[in-house]
Amino acid sequence: MSLKMNHVKKNTSGKAQLLMNHISSYIGGFLRKVGSLAFLMMLLISMPIKAQQIDTTSTSKILEENNSLALTEAIKVALANNSEIKRSLFDLKIADEEVAKAWSSVLPDVTATAGYTRNLELPVFFFPQNPNDPNSPLRAIPVGEDNNWQGNLSVEQTLFRGEAFVGISSSKVFKEAQAENLRATTQQIVTQTRLAYYNVLVAKEQLRLQQATVNRLKENLKENKARLKAGLIDEYAVLQVEVQLKNQEPQLSEARYAVQQAYRELKIVLGVPLSVNFSVQGDLNAFDVTAQKVSNETNKNIKRVDNMTPYQFNKQSDMVDVATDLRGDIRIIETQNQLKNREIKAIKSRFLPSLTASYNLGWRAEEPGTPTFFGNDRRRVRTQTFGLNLSIPIFQGFERTANLDIAQIEKKDLEEQERAAIRSAKNEIQSAKESLNQAIETAPVRQQALELAREGYQRAQARLENGLGSQLDVTNAELQLREAEANYARMVFNYLSAKAQYDQAIGMVPFVDNDKPSLNE
Repeated sequence: MSLKMNHVKKNTSGKAQLLMNHISSYIGGFLRKVGSLAFLMMLLISMPIKAQQIDTTSTSKILEENNSLALTEAIKVALANNSEIKRSLFDLKIADEEVAKAWSSVLPDVTATAGYTRNLELPVFFFPQNPNDPNSPLRAIPVGEDNNWQGNLSVEQTLFRGEAFVGISSSKVFKEAQAENLRATTQQIVTQTRLAYYNVLVAKEQLRLQQATVNRLKENLKENKARLKAGLIDEYAVLQVEVQLKNQEPQLSEARYAVQQAYRELKIVLGVPLSVNFSVQGDLNAFDVTAQKVSNETNKNIKRVDNMTPYQFNKQSDMVDVATDLRGDIRIIETQNQLKNREIKAIKSRFLPSLTASYNLGWRAEEPGTPTFFGNDRRRVRTQTFGLNLSIPIFQGFERTANLDIAQIEKKDLEEQERAAIRSAKNEIQSAKESLNQAIETAPVRQQALELAREGYQRAQARLENGLGSQLDVTNAELQLREAEANYARMVFNYLSAKAQYDQAIGMVPFVDNDKPSLNE
């Protein structure tokens, strides 16, 4: 059902001219207000948000300055180069454009058209010479002129359409959802960078220990061959060492390939070419998980990142509230729930009437002979119209009702997803806490075992130098030392990995949710 009010002016009445002047003044003021509102919205949607403020550190600059990459530098490189983060940034830019598109549905639609027609032969109408005689011969009368000009300027403005106004608020929430997605992606990439970095460190430590074992066996083999030559031992003793060496050499090769693979996985997370060569900084055997400061300078950046998110050993506080507030996956679901609420409002608004206003300004001119742009004043006429259009939806089948039911069901599904995400968050936080507690509990024992193994090795060497011990004692002491170093390095790796997973589980990831280290530098 529609209601239209039209007023047409043809330059014939002074009162009509005065009325149209009032209408033109109203339309001009309305357009100025709409233009100001549009300019304000463009400023708002162009304002940067916190999630977009990502460090764009140059990879080449970092690697050119030093071929050794610290953990903090690796995180910055990942933030600047990782493909997943770049894709999330593209999605956020698309969300900006979606906001602009939503506003276009309530901003005025202004259209200008112009046309020219040249009559090569004038159209004619046939009229009887004698209107009262049906058998009277017809007479052809030309109609129109050689040149015809048409011009029109139309403005259409939505005064009320519920779905359009709901769409504007929905576009803003959609942008918030994309911002949360960018934050969650960034949290994940920072965590993956930390884990990949620690994997390189532990792989390098395994290679170092395996290389030391092979070197030790080679020395033993050399000494046993000398003893065999001197007649102190038999060939079986030499054969035993040779067998041990042959068993350890393949493991050394595996350790080398493990280091190369760990580096490749780190490069993929960083988003750098696999051909780029660098080394990572850090010594797991020199890292103290319980200390707030570092004694070894190479572990400075690892401790810095570790201290950015504090952790209290065996603290029995419930972290679910923190996870709900800060975890990216839960916040994304909450934003999707808000979007679904607005979708339901938009569907309900389709049952409401809509009101639009339109304004048209047109020119028409006809002239014979040589064309002149839109003729002259005597052969040109102007028209103006202003109209209101009210549309009331009465019955459109069952589509709207079905869409409303579907949206409400999808909202319940999102609520169930949120409850499942919170349960998963509880499990992840608890698992990370248990892994951290286990590493912290075993750290003093592992450290003490490492110190005792070092002391035992030093004493075995001293006894051998003084003639009180044997080479076998030194070999056994060195084997115990290597085993203690491997156990300690594995404990530190478990702690650092669990800490990275804990930070992501509670939604407080370094360089994303905080960038101030608690370590005094």
